[in-house]
Amino acid sequence: MSTLPVLLKDPKILIVGGGAVAYQKALVLSDNQVRFTLLAETFADEFARFDLSVDRINKSLAESDLKPFNIIVDATGNPAVAKRLLAEKRQRFVLVNIVDLPEQCDFYFSALLNYGSLKIAVSTDGASPTIGQVVRDKIKDLIPADFAELVAVKASERRRGKIDVIATREQALSRMAQVFLVGCGPGDVNLLTLQAYDRIQQVDVVLYDHLIPQQIMDVVPEATQRVYVGKQKDVHSQNQDEINRLILDFAKQGLQVARLKSGDPYVFGRGAEEAEFLAHHGVRVQVLSGISSALSAPACAGIPLTARGYATNVSIVSAHLSGRRINTDWFPLLQVPNHTTVVLMGLSFAKEIAELALASGVSSEMPVAIVSNASRQSQSTIITTLVDLPVESLRAERPAVLVFGEVVRLHHVLPHSQ
Repeated sequence: MSTLPVLLKDPKILIVGGGAVAYQKALVLSDNQVRFTLLAETFADEFARFDLSVDRINKSLAESDLKPFNIIVDATGNPAVAKRLLAEKRQRFVLVNIVDLPEQCDFYFSALLNYGSLKIAVSTDGASPTIGQVVRDKIKDLIPADFAELVAVKASERRRGKIDVIATREQALSRMAQVFLVGCGPGDVNLLTLQAYDRIQQVDVVLYDHLIPQQIMDVVPEATQRVYVGKQKDVHSQNQDEINRLILDFAKQGLQVARLKSGDPYVFGRGAEEAEFLAHHGVRVQVLSGISSALSAPACAGIPLTARGYATNVSIVSAHLSGRRINTDWFPLLQVPNHTTVVLMGLSFAKEIAELALASGVSSEMPVAIVSNASRQSQSTIITTLVDLPVESLRAERPAVLVFGEVVRLHHVLPHSQ
C-alpha cells in the first residue's frame, strides 16, 4: 500500500452518523475550519456545540444524499451503510473513509496541527491513530502558538515579490527555539523537580557551570550537547555577556536549550538577566523553579528559618555586589529581634562581615551557621558566633550559605541530613 499526504482545497465532505465517533470526526474538521455536512437520523447531545453554519440533515441515508459530495465518512459502524458507500464508489469517483476498517478506506484522518496557512498532518496510514497523536503533541511542543503570524507575514511579502530565504530561515528557527532556565536545586539529584528532570531529558543543548554537580550532569542524555560556561571565583571562563550571547547563538539555530542554574534561577542566580536578554531578542524563555540553597541548606543542617520563640521573620540576601564589592545594606537586619538572615555568596567576605557587623553594634555572640555543600555527600556544618566567624570560615568549603539568628541554636536539637 502506498499513500500520499495532500491538502484538499474546498472539499465537499459528508459525515454519516450522529454518535460519538461521528462527533470526533466532525470536531477535527471544525477545529481546522473545514466545512462539512452531517447526516443521521438522530444526533448525540454533543453536536449542539456546532453552530448553524454546519449543515445537519436529520434523516436516514438515501442514495441521492451522496451525490453532492466527493468525500464521505462513514462513522455509523453499520455494515449496510458501508456496503452502500462501496457501491457508490463503483459508480463514480468518490473518496470514502469507513471508520475502523482501514482496508476499505481511500484516505485516513491525520493528527493535525493548524497554524494559519501552516498545517501539519501526522499519519500512520491508519495503523495507530494513538501514535499519530503522540507525535503530533510532541511537534506541538516545539512550535509556538504565534507561528501563524510569521507565516502570514511571509505570505504578504511573497505577494509583493519580496522573498528573503536567509532572513525567513533565521526568523523561523529563532521562533521555534526555546530556552529553559532550569533551577537544579542545591545539588542532590533527588531534589530536582520532575519538571526540571523531564526538560533536561528533552533539550538539544545543556549549558552548565561548576555549581552543577556530576550527579545532576549524569541525568543529561549522552546525545545531548554539553557546554561548560563555568564562572568560578577568580577563574572566569566566560563572563555573563558571553554566556548570554552563547545561549542566543544556540537559539538562533532553532534548538531547545537548557541553562542549568544552581538553586533557583531567580534567587541571586542572574536568571533574570538571561531571561531579559533573550526576550529582548525574541526568544521564548521558560523558567523552571528550583529549590534555593537559601531554603534547603538551613533545612539540611537542622536549622528552621522560622520557629516559634526564635524567629518570626526571615530575609535572604547576597553579600556580593558587582566588582567583587561587599554588600552591607543588610547589616541592620542582624539587629532585628526574632529575625533570621540567610546570606548567599558570603563566605569569601566572612572577615569583612564580622568586622563591619560588630562595628555597627551587632552582638558578638550572635549565632552563625556555615552550611557547605548542602544536600551533597560532602555537606558539612560549622556552628559559631559572629566574633569567631572569620577564623571558622577558613575551614569551610564552597559553596556555602551563612545563617544568622537564634534559630541556629536548634541545629543541636533538630534532625539534619548530615
